[in-house]
Amino acid sequence: MMELTIEQLRQYSGGDASKPIYVAIRGRIFDVTTAITFYGPGGAYSMFAGKDASRALAKMSKEEEDVCANLDGLTDKELGVLADWEKKFQAKYPVVGRVV
Repeated sequence: MMELTIEQLRQYSGGDASKPIYVAIRGRIFDVTTAITFYGPGGAYSMFAGKDASRALAKMSKEEEDVCANLDGLTDKELGVLADWEKKFQAKYPVVGRVV
């Protein structure tokens, strides 16, 4: 299992075609390269690539300031939404590491 800092995670945003695309949720890094049409450059969810998207997924938001790991102030409903996203990711994408 690899360990990446948030800064290192940014290198896996799809900008370099030789590298996989990663999205982190609650610090767990998923390899979403198979969904490059969604997470790659120009994709509907490209703003999540190379980042921890926990807050944005919980809030169903694509706002830049929400694409972060900070869960402070989220409602129980939002945390439930995040848990659902986490299950979807676990079912579809391999976990390759964690954010340290």
